[in-house]
Amino acid sequence: MLKSMTAFSRKESVNDWGMLVWEMRSVNHRYLDVSIRIADELRLIEPQVRDKISARVSRGKVEVSLRFKPSQKVSSQIAVNESLATQVANSAKSLQQIIGDNQPVSAMEVLRWPGVVGQAEADFGPLQQLAMELFDTALEDYIETRKREGEKTAQMLTERCTAIDDIIEKVKVLRPQAIERQRTKLISRIEELDVDHDTGRLEQELVYISQRLDVAEELDRLTAHLSELRDILKRDEPVGRRLDFLVQEFNREANTLSSKSADADTTALSVDLKVYIEQMREQVQNIE
Repeated sequence: MLKSMTAFSRKESVNDWGMLVWEMRSVNHRYLDVSIRIADELRLIEPQVRDKISARVSRGKVEVSLRFKPSQKVSSQIAVNESLATQVANSAKSLQQIIGDNQPVSAMEVLRWPGVVGQAEADFGPLQQLAMELFDTALEDYIETRKREGEKTAQMLTERCTAIDDIIEKVKVLRPQAIERQRTKLISRIEELDVDHDTGRLEQELVYISQRLDVAEELDRLTAHLSELRDILKRDEPVGRRLDFLVQEFNREANTLSSKSADADTTALSVDLKVYIEQMREQVQNIE
């Protein structure tokens, strides 16, 4: 089954901790290139995320992001450094005695001292587990999207194979007619010139023309490539590179066929063939 390298997935959930939002997007790339951006509170899960992606994806430029918006309950938790607060209060009292200031030390003034009040350290283990469960859902959706896009591409490639089959059959019918027209044209020109000619040499020239215009080998190779492509479409493995190479071979045979065209009909069919191959090439670039 073909898988596209172009896909997108977004999953979010709201819980007691706040809101979690995973986004995954990817485009075609020669190799697997994974870029991950995760909220600082959940940075420890990045290796797990990378491993899960590497186990399911072999090619593509994949961008993954996790946004975390903490709930009011989590963001409002504070912690007081009592040891530092005691030191600040005692130091303030000692200074008051030195300078003769009898005003009582304000608790709010002590709290304003840098480091006395900070964010309470929370155990993010449960949140990390929730984030990974949500990521598994996002990853499955992402993979399914790649499969659906791959199925569409496989259908398009199959349709192009059928169209190329039709072109091959039409060329097979046209080529003997084209060669015969070349033979008639050459004989007519000699007759118009009304000169003596070597019949044996003429036959040799006609054989040479027939060989030069013969495209049976190219048509056979195109047929073999079509068979190979249809076989590849049935494989359940990454086949993007193989398809890319095969399309190059298609293009090589199409160019040779075009160069050997000696009539307008074959030339037109060669152009159609190149159009189909180019359409295939564009789609194959996105296949894993």
